Amino acid sequence: MMSTSDDILLSREEDGILRLTLNRPERRNALNEALILALTEAFAAASRRPSVRAIVLSATGDKAFCAGADLNPNAGTFGFDYASPTTAYAELMRQARRGTVPVIGRINGHCLAGGMGLLAICDMAVAASTAKFGLPEVKVGVFPMQVAALLMPLMSARKFAEMCYTGEFLDAAEAQAAGLVNYVADPAGLDARVDGLAATVAARSPTAIRRGKHALNAMVGMTPEQAIAYMEAQIGLMPMTEDAQEGMAAFAAKRAPVWTGN
Repeated sequence: MMSTSDDILLSREEDGILRLTLNRPERRNALNEALILALTEAFAAASRRPSVRAIVLSATGDKAFCAGADLNPNAGTFGFDYASPTTAYAELMRQARRGTVPVIGRINGHCLAGGMGLLAICDMAVAASTAKFGLPEVKVGVFPMQVAALLMPLMSARKFAEMCYTGEFLDAAEAQAAGLVNYVADPAGLDARVDGLAATVAARSPTAIRRGKHALNAMVGMTPEQAIAYMEAQIGLMPMTEDAQEGMAAFAAKRAPVWTGN
């Protein structure tokens, strides 16, 4: 499936990999309400499609992955409905966390503010060496409240505090050292590095990965004792899947497994 070039979110699935591409280069791929809703639905739909084994989240152009919320007054990004207990951006973060398909971020350029929230919902990320990362909200009188919910656990408390309170940027190497991205690649080699990682994930058991991601997300916030007990129950269920039985049979026969995703 491929969207037209006029769409704010491009979508293409091939060989088990769903590529979602932010397509607002004229606004540095900033998030408006329509793009947030499109991403939310795309993540929800991906988890319902057994054919999707990995998601690559990227953006058009080479300047910006996502510059954050669109500050244009007509974008509707800050159109809070105070009668509603939830916001569209928070629902996007919730949906992404509920998803059972691994998400790989292709960070092709500046990743700022709300864009850092998109980075946080990725399970893995590869950044171009020219990318910059930052939480500049304090420079315009606000604070990365929503982003903090998912981004803070990924970083040391002190480095996160520095980013929040100074608004200064990290380069790609600093972002990797801070644990925000897995790999840094030259811009010319970015696609090859992302595609290799996505293909590796897509080649593994989709059942094991979907159940595994669900379990890892469920374990967040548990005490060590609760986590041990929860995983104790989960491990007993894994051999009952067709993929587990196929994987063990293939290992014994010294052949490549053929995954059914069941």
